[in-house]
Amino acid sequence: MKATRKRSRHAQPSSEEPLTPETPTKRKSKLPEDILKMPCTRDVSIVGKRKRFSSQSDMISNEVMKWVEGFKHFTDSDKLGALDLLSDMCDTGQARYILKKIEPRFQRDFITLLPKELAMSILRYLEPKDLLNAMRTCKSWKVLCDDSLLWKDKCRLLPEIPNHYYDDDSDNLDWKKIFLTRQELDDNWKTGRNFVKKELKGHDDHVITCLQFHGDRIISGSDDSTLKVWSVSSGECLLTLTGHTGGVWCSQFEGDIICSGSTDRTIKVWDVHTGQSLHTLFGHSSTVRCLSMYNQICVSGSRDATLRVWDVQTGECKHLLIGHMAAVRCVQYDGVRVVSGAYDCLVKVWDPVSETCLHSLTGHNNRVYSLQFDGRHIVSGSLDTTIRVWDAVTGTCLHVLSGHRSLTSGMELRDNILVSGNADSLVKIWDITTGACLQTLDGPSKHQSAVTCLLFNSKYVMTSSDDGTVKLWDIKTGEFIRDIVKLDSGGSGGVVWRIQLDKTRLVCAVGSRNGTEETKLIVFDFSVGNEKTKQVASCSANSNEIMY
Repeated sequence: MKATRKRSRHAQPSSEEPLTPETPTKRKSKLPEDILKMPCTRDVSIVGKRKRFSSQSDMISNEVMKWVEGFKHFTDSDKLGALDLLSDMCDTGQARYILKKIEPRFQRDFITLLPKELAMSILRYLEPKDLLNAMRTCKSWKVLCDDSLLWKDKCRLLPEIPNHYYDDDSDNLDWKKIFLTRQELDDNWKTGRNFVKKELKGHDDHVITCLQFHGDRIISGSDDSTLKVWSVSSGECLLTLTGHTGGVWCSQFEGDIICSGSTDRTIKVWDVHTGQSLHTLFGHSSTVRCLSMYNQICVSGSRDATLRVWDVQTGECKHLLIGHMAAVRCVQYDGVRVVSGAYDCLVKVWDPVSETCLHSLTGHNNRVYSLQFDGRHIVSGSLDTTIRVWDAVTGTCLHVLSGHRSLTSGMELRDNILVSGNADSLVKIWDITTGACLQTLDGPSKHQSAVTCLLFNSKYVMTSSDDGTVKLWDIKTGEFIRDIVKLDSGGSGGVVWRIQLDKTRLVCAVGSRNGTEETKLIVFDFSVGNEKTKQVASCSANSNEIMY
């Protein structure tokens, strides 16, 4: 009977009588009145902790407890109606407190509840920075986000880590540490926040004409007729290679062998460890201007208009390539074919074994100064201000790249991307498949004099110039990032002649022709002593293959 009376007291209102406090109905005439009589203890309802409600005698009046007990027996619709009325009467602080109490009941840690395989599949969609933030959520998320295989997948997105590094036994590596180290290294390159700098002084006030860098060895050649072998780690000059009677104009470094070409018309073969001259190669009748070496075979180009193919192990001249009518300025050799550019405006493709010219590429109307050859494409830069892209098999000219205003002194080709540096102080980025110029690196921070050297990777372009600077650029946007080197003598004679680098270190050959800057090598190490960075950096054998 008692329960029946309660239901009749809270009977459903008619549609003409809306359920509002201003127009009370029979159903709610008693309920609002009871609620309004509840004592306003805001300190309890807003800031009181859950355990304080366990004491019903002091904190909550008997009248409220009686109403709560009655609430248990309400129908579902009556409970909803009562909650509507209560929520309408709550101020902001009380409503916030209710939300705080209710919200956790609807939260579920689905990542922890899922099987690990499914959780990992979801987490793989997160960016690395989001994974790091997720690790702070709780212990179980930290364990999942710390998984080395998860970070191995992230490392696959880094183009500077070669594919062979992901072999089966690589699961034992700390991939998270490798990834974060790569990110730290990238930040060091971009900001210059952390690095170690060394200056290696030598060659007196002469010009450094050629520079090679691999592992812990730097090889510098100069017009003082010597080459020097330096230790990157100690900064010491280990060997001075003497024997040429004229300035050294070109060099190549492969394995334990150094080859150098000189104005004395010879090529010398040296042991990088002992400094011993293994062979002196005679045959050219004028300055040896360019060299290219592949698998212990060296091809030399000379101002006598010929090319010679040498076995550096025996010192034997195996082949002589005759056909140019003027000085050979640049040469490339991939182990199968030789490509040469000369002052006779021609680019020639040779079969060195048969000593025959396969193609004579005509089109330039001035001297050819630079070449790139990847086995499929030949790219030639000329004093006629143009760059030409050729099919290496057919000899067809695919594109003529116009935009520079002077001779193209240096180029670098990787896949379909070509970066060219010019005496007009500009650097351009091209797509050789379409012939389109993707970016021109100019603006207020551009070089103020001729570009002397350049290198690039999937993220950045690095350029050096006669203005005494080394600049870092974003390859995708063409935006200037920063000056890595800015000589005090820049603009008054200071020059950066050459740059070479690997993943963690940059080597710059600097000096001047008027005595304003001392001739030296400047070495930057951006790994700041991180052994894991150096381990990852050492996975590539070719120092020019990857920028860092």
